[in-house]
Amino acid sequence: MNFADLGLSDKTIKAIDEFGIKEPTTVQSDVIPSILQGKDVFTIAPSGCGKTTSYVFPLLDIISQNSNEQKYILIITPDSEQSVVVSDRMAIFNKYHEINETTLKGKGEDINKEANVIIGSPDLLLELADDDKLDLGKTNILVVDDINLIKKKKQLANLEKILEILPADKQNIVYTNRRSKETQGILDKILKAPEEIKIDKAKEAEAEISAKSSENQAPKAKAVKTSSRQPVKDKEALDLIKKYNSFNGKTPEFLTYKGIIVNID
Repeated sequence: MNFADLGLSDKTIKAIDEFGIKEPTTVQSDVIPSILQGKDVFTIAPSGCGKTTSYVFPLLDIISQNSNEQKYILIITPDSEQSVVVSDRMAIFNKYHEINETTLKGKGEDINKEANVIIGSPDLLLELADDDKLDLGKTNILVVDDINLIKKKKQLANLEKILEILPADKQNIVYTNRRSKETQGILDKILKAPEEIKIDKAKEAEAEISAKSSENQAPKAKAVKTSSRQPVKDKEALDLIKKYNSFNGKTPEFLTYKGIIVNID
């Protein structure tokens, strides 16, 4: 199976191919068609198997292909670090689309009013919503990635408050690295007759093998410092980014620093 079989657009597939990804992982094959069909999706999957890009790829197409009907997507992550990871994935594969995205990295940030995609942790999103700086009421698609990690960050109460603000009529996409009794109540509030996808132990092993084999083709998904020092901006990289504008003003943040390795999930 290839990415075209999953229903992705030529623009998205071109960006995927140029990045060096040749075929979808199991979670991408299972999740992408359901998201494109507008279904609610609940996915239980380990990190490193391509789960972040399993929603990034189809969401880019959904926004681009609905130009007459504006789509607003809210992606809720456990913390600012994960928000930046998701933002970087968006920037990489948004190469041939014209999608505006805003990522919340700390308190007191301004929101791009024209953004189709808002990415942030529950506490930062709730703070802006309470200050009337963020309109969550127009959300068409909600992504929660990952609800179990949000629980570990003690952010479930803030997530529940956000759910009270969001419209009932929307598509809901939820990921978790494992099923948890503590999150079941809130999952019941979010999801409506969801397509449930579980990457079992055999598929986890496949995902690990796939991840290892792709290490020689593409950078890794999670930004990791190569030294204990604070990462430093790479002046040469910044000059090249400015000169060639390869990402149309949406350069992934990890590309602007020295000594950062990335792992694409």
